[in-house]
Amino acid sequence: MNVGEELVSAYLQHVCHCEFVQTNLYTIDTQGEIDVIGINLKDRKVYVCEVAVHLTTGLQYTKNKRPNNIQKLTEKFSRDIEYAKEYFKGYERHFMLWSPVVKHRKGKQEYDQTNHLKEIEKGIKSKLSVDIEFIVNEKFLACLNSLRKIAREETADLKSPVMRLLQIEEHLNQHLKKHPPEIAL
Repeated sequence: MNVGEELVSAYLQHVCHCEFVQTNLYTIDTQGEIDVIGINLKDRKVYVCEVAVHLTTGLQYTKNKRPNNIQKLTEKFSRDIEYAKEYFKGYERHFMLWSPVVKHRKGKQEYDQTNHLKEIEKGIKSKLSVDIEFIVNEKFLACLNSLRKIAREETADLKSPVMRLLQIEEHLNQHLKKHPPEIAL
């Protein structure tokens, strides 16, 4: 289980109201893999998500020991976009990159991950006329907090292991706020 992909799956299911969510969708035509895809049939929306959870290094793909975020993610999203255009005609298509830690580095641009996102956005927009939504840093935390809110309000067993963990944490916190600690047994 990839916890980052599970979080994104839970968000697509509970916040975006996707009836179908699939992780690690292998796309034979484009010879790639989409980390998470969600389909909201009612509103005819599809969410195509790449997930990169690199905590200490931030968003850091490398090739030959050099930063490779721009090339790697541009190639991935180009394949994702091609796939979605082919198989989800008539759907509103959303392309997202989820990464909790994206670092801004002053100095050398090759290590500035926020600049990498700007370059990826610019390249995809000019090449394919598509916008990428970046769920990073504060926005990632806001999405996580929206899942916490759902977990806090729901008492039924949420089937996702990640949602169940959030649910346990939230309900335990509520319980401890209402009841003073007991003497240790």
